[in-house]
Amino acid sequence: MIGERIKEIRNELPEGVRLVAVSKFHPNEAIEEAYRAGQRIFGESKVQEMTAKYESLPKDIEWHFIGHLQTNKVKYIVPYVALIHGIDSYKLLAEVDKQAAKAGRRVNCLLQLHIAREETKFGFSFDECRQMLAEGQWRQLQHIRLCGLMGMATNTDNVEQIKEEFRSLSNFFREVKSTWFADDDAFCELSMGMSHDYHEAIAEGSTLVRVGSKIFGERIY
Repeated sequence: MIGERIKEIRNELPEGVRLVAVSKFHPNEAIEEAYRAGQRIFGESKVQEMTAKYESLPKDIEWHFIGHLQTNKVKYIVPYVALIHGIDSYKLLAEVDKQAAKAGRRVNCLLQLHIAREETKFGFSFDECRQMLAEGQWRQLQHIRLCGLMGMATNTDNVEQIKEEFRSLSNFFREVKSTWFADDDAFCELSMGMSHDYHEAIAEGSTLVRVGSKIFGERIY
């Protein structure tokens, strides 16, 4: 079943859009089934859980950290993580750089923007992000690579609101790209869209969709 769902979703994705299978709270067996169907990118939001899975599952899996990352946990994932989606402060970015230097790696990161109308979501406001980029300290960080932006729409049935929130992030991505990363080919990712709204996200320019329940079923806590 998981394999069939993976194939169905991947058949829907336009060229240039990649699927992050959100495997958090699901067992290794479920990930292995998705892996056998050809899926290689998996998203996790708990450091301990992701590290345990990294250690016990095939080494060609590309692990994406999609949750809220605490600075004191960075060191555990930096040796192997492929992409950190949720960089929501300069302090966190600097910590990733510091730990990546120790691990002898350059770690790919996305800046997380707060686009939802919910207080519970993390992320920079557009103005905070502009200010951080304009201040320019990030340019000194040699062991991170900024690859794009990430955002989560409000959890609502109002499709027009969801589209509007994704559109605002897509427009902001273009602004950031042209202002600070015009000559940087690595800055090309826009991570938006989950199981219930990835079609809207793709329509607004998402390059990474984070799909969990539609693949693995509802999470078991």
